[in-house]
Parts: sequence; C-alpha cells; structure tokens
Amino acid sequence: MARQGAITFKGNPMTLAGEGVTAGQAAPDFAIHAFENGSMNTITKADLAGKPTFISVVPSLDTPVCQTQTKQFNEQLGSLGDQVNALTISLDLPFAQNRFCGAEGITNIRSASDYQDRSFGNNWGMLIEELKILARGVFVLDADGNVAYAEVVNEVTEEPNYEAALQALNQLLA
Repeated sequence: MARQGAITFKGNPMTLAGEGVTAGQAAPDFAIHAFENGSMNTITKADLAGKPTFISVVPSLDTPVCQTQTKQFNEQLGSLGDQVNALTISLDLPFAQNRFCGAEGITNIRSASDYQDRSFGNNWGMLIEELKILARGVFVLDADGNVAYAEVVNEVTEEPNYEAALQALNQLLA
C-alpha cells in the first residue's frame, strides 16, 4: 500500500511505497549489501540481533544533506564503539559508499546499499516511488529487533532530529 503525499521533496508531494514503520513494532526484514574487507556482504535484520541498532537512511551520499547527516552521526556514535550496530543505508552502490566513507573518515557507521531488490525501502516504507530513491529517516532498534524510535523526515532536503535519535539510542544503553 502506497502512502501518497507522505513526504515532500523540494516542496513537491511524494509517495512512499509500503507501510510506514513506527515505534513499538517489530522491525521488518531486509537484505542490504555492503562491500567490506574486499568482498560483498549481505546484512539482514537477523545479523543485527543482540545489541541496539542505529539506522540512518539517506537518499544519496553524493548530496550535501546526506553527507552532513552521515558525518554528524559518525562523529556522535564514535564514543559508543561496539555497544551498538550502526548503519547508513542508501541506494548508492556499495563501491560509491566505500569511496565516500574512506574519503570522509567514516569509520563508526557501516554503509550498506539497498540497490539490489529495495527490500529495505519497500518493507520499511522508505522508497520514494516517483524518484526511486530512499526517503530520509532514522530508526533505532532494541537488541531484540523492535523499533524504539522512528523518524521519517517530512521534507527530504532537511536534516533529521539528531538529538531525539541519539537520545532514543542512549536510553537503550542506560
């Protein structure tokens, strides 16, 4: 089921595919891909079980707002080390994600791509149908894979609420 007018891109109403994810529900499944240690790896929801997970979703790492969001969360999550899983998800190819992360010193968040089958975008209600890119958002999952925090940014060109997302994560670590 599509959600028409759920968000805007430069003021224009856009349609999000699928059902939106909200706090309190079990996180939907997905299969995303990362190029790590010289090989392509698949990351699923099951791979993240056992500790809180922070998911930053961006349309493309080749845009200024997405770069700011990724750098901001990378910096702020650095002190947490391996207490959490941290991901940035986009539809950029894994090789482009690696190039950006390497050039910008992004080491505290794994970058992963939904390029193959868009299972994250469709299952989480984050795929913008008109543009075929992901909407901007942030999700925090508890160690059992339940959604503790969910934000879909209303206007794609604006930044997420950094403070609220990090506060939700820190509450899980307290």
